Amino acid sequence: MNTAPIVACIPALRRYARALTGDAWAADDLVQDTLERACAKWRLWRVGSDLRAWLFTIMHNVWLNQARQAPPRGTRVDIDDAAQTLCAPEAEPGLLIDLQRCLLQLPQEQRAVLLLAALEDFSYDEIAKVLAIPAGTVMSRLSRARARLAELMDGGQTPAPARPQLRRLK
Repeated sequence: MNTAPIVACIPALRRYARALTGDAWAADDLVQDTLERACAKWRLWRVGSDLRAWLFTIMHNVWLNQARQAPPRGTRVDIDDAAQTLCAPEAEPGLLIDLQRCLLQLPQEQRAVLLLAALEDFSYDEIAKVLAIPAGTVMSRLSRARARLAELMDGGQTPAPARPQLRRLK
């Protein structure tokens, strides 16, 4: 088993895991679990298929399984309570854009699509393959994720969309 192609994917897996989990320790654990699963299931990978997409699929499935088994949200530390420790000391708190906090507020299905598209530069078809959803669903989730992220980064305040003017046809 040639491990060089897998080793080459580890930085991308770590980036994606860090963005998914929001925690360096949890991200490292997720990458470790992904690589263990990939080694155990190596015989299922088809030679000639996209190894990177296969590894990201495994990671996404491991992450979903861990999220289902996680303790209820009430037992976790609220990121807003820890905001002072997350801010860079030299940054002015009123002007700081906390992208990580905003990403973690997105629904997990939107966050996964957004991260694969923006962080890992996957195509719609690759994302659809990794997440096992139709490409149209990828586009829809990505659009909603981008809109919601923009809203959250603006402080949750987005102007109400203008209502179209209805005209009577004669």
